[in-house]
Amino acid sequence: MNAARSSTATATTGIDSSRAAAAPSAPGARRGRFAPSPTGPLHLGSLLTATASWLDARARGAEWWVRIEDVDRGRELPGAADDILRTLERFGLTWDGPVLYQSTRADAYEAALERLRAAGLIYPCSCSRSELGEAGGSVYPGYCRTAPRYPQAPLALRLRTAGFAPVTAHDRLQGERTEDVAGVTGDFVLRRRDGYYAYQLAVVVDDAEQGITDVVRGLDLWDNTPRQLLLQRILGLPTPHYAHLPLVVDPHGRKLSKADDAPAADASAAAAVLARVLGLLGYALPAELRAGPPAEQLEWARLQWNIFNLQRLTVLN
Repeated sequence: MNAARSSTATATTGIDSSRAAAAPSAPGARRGRFAPSPTGPLHLGSLLTATASWLDARARGAEWWVRIEDVDRGRELPGAADDILRTLERFGLTWDGPVLYQSTRADAYEAALERLRAAGLIYPCSCSRSELGEAGGSVYPGYCRTAPRYPQAPLALRLRTAGFAPVTAHDRLQGERTEDVAGVTGDFVLRRRDGYYAYQLAVVVDDAEQGITDVVRGLDLWDNTPRQLLLQRILGLPTPHYAHLPLVVDPHGRKLSKADDAPAADASAAAAVLARVLGLLGYALPAELRAGPPAEQLEWARLQWNIFNLQRLTVLN
């Protein structure tokens, strides 16, 4: 399930879908990224995140890279990855370097797991979600810490978190949070019972592989950050600078998401949609640019960009 796949992008799209690993960033260089999951088309909330990430990188003279988080092949929608890349291009969100696909990265994830295994920091776990739901609470109760309760069942791999000092996450928008991961979430999963690698492991390994120095992503991922910082510390990997954006929500306060059938960003009306996205980010385009090419709209917004303007939820009317 983790075998490398062949490219599905066509030569006419202009999409660089190379599976090559990223070159390390030069000392002192900055590099941002956007990492969508190909579970459906790019919707307005994801487009807003991509736009904010792109503007923040370009305004600071940084590179901007794209990673397709297709590690969970069971949730992937065929053709969605290439559709997302084409949509980014239609909105003028050009990227640097090759696109990295998580589905080709099994060797890197296994190498990280082997390092943790050699240090005695991971163990097999047979616990299902239903078992943990019945146990209640948000902290893993440690049922399999000594040995799996049901060794014949499919086994996940969990990280032993006890004994590590609390981690402190610094965020450009959300401020600072200090968390004792062992006390808040307990031993968390790095490889799932179905064999797919967990987000926490993949994102840490891949940010290091791509030389990412700046992560701009949605506020819904802020709670994940302490676990990622702990993994970075254990594996000796660099920690990027983080900025977690306010979410785009509907008038009822619900986050826009593919799971709730959020409508796709209409690339056929890219100028109007991008103008709306920039408005949600707090930047009202001059009238003469509202129907102009996305590249011109983005260049105007780049010159105005100040990430500290984004301090509250963006409500979609």
